[in-house]
Amino acid sequence: MANLNLINPDLAQGELKELFAAVAQTFGTVPNFIKAMGNSPALLGGFLGLYGGLSKGAIDAATAERIALAMAETNSCQYCLAAHTALAQGAGLSADEITAARHGTSSDTRAAAAVVFARAVLDNKGQVTAGEIDAVRQAGYNDAQITEIIGHVGLNTLLNYFGKATRIDIDFPRAAALTAA
Repeated sequence: MANLNLINPDLAQGELKELFAAVAQTFGTVPNFIKAMGNSPALLGGFLGLYGGLSKGAIDAATAERIALAMAETNSCQYCLAAHTALAQGAGLSADEITAARHGTSSDTRAAAAVVFARAVLDNKGQVTAGEIDAVRQAGYNDAQITEIIGHVGLNTLLNYFGKATRIDIDFPRAAALTAA
């Protein structure tokens, strides 16, 4: 059971109504985590601003979803695993690539470097080494892209913690548990 009330988009007014309308236009629906974030239009607006900004950045949608899947798996957020599995499929990732991302890698060597770096940022609470920065640079990422990878880690950590803390009912197809390799 969710720890927060879900705001009904049909009853929202003012700024919140506009935020919900923007989400519905983009995704075709207002997911439960957005309804829960609607308890604070300030948080919801901030999240949507960062999400929208990063979606226009230099990190492509498929790589962003790989990062999101790696973060959700590491942080054990079932809601985010379900949501980002669906979004990853929409971004063209295969089932094998989704599984690889959840394991913190990719069959695409450049994308793998981004995911490995993102996991290093998360696992080390931002304290990455010069070698980890060099590795992502050697894979072809510039400073702007490295900055955005860090941004994706922050965005997804917020979502993972929010999803876990609020125990939002999952309104996406559930992601299957990973099997041992």
